[in-house]
Amino acid sequence: MRYEMLKGKIHRATVTGAVLDYEGSISLSPELRVAAGFRVFERVDIYNVNNGERFSTYVIAGQPGEVCLNGAAARLVQKGDLVIIASYCTVDDAEAAIHQPKVVLVDSQNQPRLVQAKPEGGARFQ
Repeated sequence: MRYEMLKGKIHRATVTGAVLDYEGSISLSPELRVAAGFRVFERVDIYNVNNGERFSTYVIAGQPGEVCLNGAAARLVQKGDLVIIASYCTVDDAEAAIHQPKVVLVDSQNQPRLVQAKPEGGARFQ
């Protein structure tokens, strides 16, 4: 059996920009990409805490502190919105038993302040 599981998540990042006239994607700072284990061009799901919108896009390299939605996704956010950025992976039974997602909590400047190998109280996910 195969399972689709959370690979990494950036929790409540602040949108720093929305650029409609761009091909698409989310520009993410190097610090956030590394902390969450995201690769450039990796698919991510975006959950807008402010308005409930949920959509998918892909990661591109951004500047320090940057969380900018580009292209059509720019219509779904506003500068200052809080978003959750999540990536998923597919694992088999053996991998699922030991899999631990990276959860990145950020400060108001989109700097990683805590990176957890699993969420606090992770037993609730078992």
